[in-house]
Amino acid sequence: MMGKRDDLIAKYADDLKEKCGVTPDMDLLTKVTIGCGPSIYNADASTVASSQEGELETVKKNFLMKKLGLSDGPELMDAINSVVETYGRSERNKYRAVVYYMLVKHFSKEAVYG
Repeated sequence: MMGKRDDLIAKYADDLKEKCGVTPDMDLLTKVTIGCGPSIYNADASTVASSQEGELETVKKNFLMKKLGLSDGPELMDAINSVVETYGRSERNKYRAVVYYMLVKHFSKEAVYG
């Protein structure tokens, strides 16, 4: 299982570099990926359907509020939308781990994964 996860982390790092123009902190990316749990191995769950309002709400509630401990406010959805823009609206596969990684960076919440 390790090998498969390492392959996915390498793929996420490539997306951050190539599509988002971000040089990833590999240690943090690894922790965020592990934090996503088994969903990374599921084709549907491993990506964020950014065109679906409900999906973005889920990211906001389950990740930003529950995991990162942020309070609800318009800035949460603004941040999600800004990450989606950075990734590229037209990019079909927006990997959850990449989106979460960028959100952690956006809110400077690296300590959550300390």
